[in-house]
Amino acid sequence: MKMSLVRPLLTRRGFSTSSGNLVASVLFERLPVVIPKIDPVVYAFQEFSFRWRQQYQRRYPDEFLDKSDARGKGDYQIDYVPAPRITEADKSNDRRSLQRALDRRLYLLLYGNAYGAPSGKPVWHFPEKVYESEETMRKCAESALKSVLGDLSNTYFVGNAPMAHMVVQPTKDQSGSTSYKRFFFKSQVIAKNEFNIGKCEDFVWVTKDELMEYFPEQAEFLNKMIIS
Repeated sequence: MKMSLVRPLLTRRGFSTSSGNLVASVLFERLPVVIPKIDPVVYAFQEFSFRWRQQYQRRYPDEFLDKSDARGKGDYQIDYVPAPRITEADKSNDRRSLQRALDRRLYLLLYGNAYGAPSGKPVWHFPEKVYESEETMRKCAESALKSVLGDLSNTYFVGNAPMAHMVVQPTKDQSGSTSYKRFFFKSQVIAKNEFNIGKCEDFVWVTKDELMEYFPEQAEFLNKMIIS
């Protein structure tokens, strides 16, 4: 009798939770909407490079330059007034607004009950959801963000794999609790200036530097996870 070496395929993908609970957190970011200011060192190098090229540039005849300046002269005129880089939200330090820190990335934080926090004590945290029966952890992360925003029509998840993960150990005040694993997924704002955020007591949009103020104990981990 011949035995088949082909194992039956599983109808759906699952995750083992024998080592503890799994939590999907979403790093929801708004990308810069204006060009960041040039570093003074970079600006000085660009200025030097420009002046160096000016010394060795090709000299065109004056007749050619006169004709190029006269072509199309007076046909049109564009009055360009740049928008201010500092907004009213910047002046008032309104961290609930997306119209601030336009040249920086902003990250969404929620204030409310979070998994692993002391019972009934609200804390600052990323959008999250405990893994239950979703097909993948990415699906779990999508559910976490959808429960906060209402829909995902103006979001984009970067990749299927998590960007980082950490093992959270219970504190001394949580002697009866067990450790759990938190997986971070990145998602970005697409063509949206305001969201109707729910399922929390408060929320903020903060830069990477401001983010460390809310998680001082995890600053080293977040610095490595958030590169830019």
